[in-house]
Amino acid sequence: MPALIAHSHFHLVVFYAALFVCFAPEWVGTFFQRVEKGAHVRDRGSHAWIFIAVGMGVAAGIFLVNANFPGTTLVRGQRLQFWTGIAVMAVGLAFRWYAIKSLGRFFTRTVATRAGQYVVDTGPYRLIRHPSYAGGLMMFLGMGIAMTNWAALLAIMAGAGIGYAYRVHVEERALCEDLGQSYRDYMLRTKRFVPYVW
Repeated sequence: MPALIAHSHFHLVVFYAALFVCFAPEWVGTFFQRVEKGAHVRDRGSHAWIFIAVGMGVAAGIFLVNANFPGTTLVRGQRLQFWTGIAVMAVGLAFRWYAIKSLGRFFTRTVATRAGQYVVDTGPYRLIRHPSYAGGLMMFLGMGIAMTNWAALLAIMAGAGIGYAYRVHVEERALCEDLGQSYRDYMLRTKRFVPYVW
């Protein structure tokens, strides 16, 4: 039996609509948001790396779903899996935008610091250092679950994990150098993605 989105037109339309809602703003922001004049860009190609790594993971996931390899499709409870995945995507999207709003004017899509920047430790940043990335990872997790194919889920999460791992390394290094001891102290009392865990 193929993945649900491979044999149900309705679920395929819902899946693509969810992808559009979650990821179209990211594409728009990438092309139209610019780093403000005077900011110190420290990106080291991490923004492009996320797109490449995630793109490869998603492409592999789509290929695996369409190829319908024996044993990779999760056939039991496909509709429940699908809607769970869509719900996880929605929660991830909401959490990402909450994090972006909490970061305010310091949010950039490329790693950059500016004069007067300080450590934001309110809202979701009180417990984790990268809530916007945590939200992004949740969206990719939801995408993989909605595909009802464990190999596709692994491919997508591998791509997202590789992409975000490099981004976080670059960002934390830049913030330690530019914000100094205040950010290093912040790192000691927070986790990266999951409060009190990781």
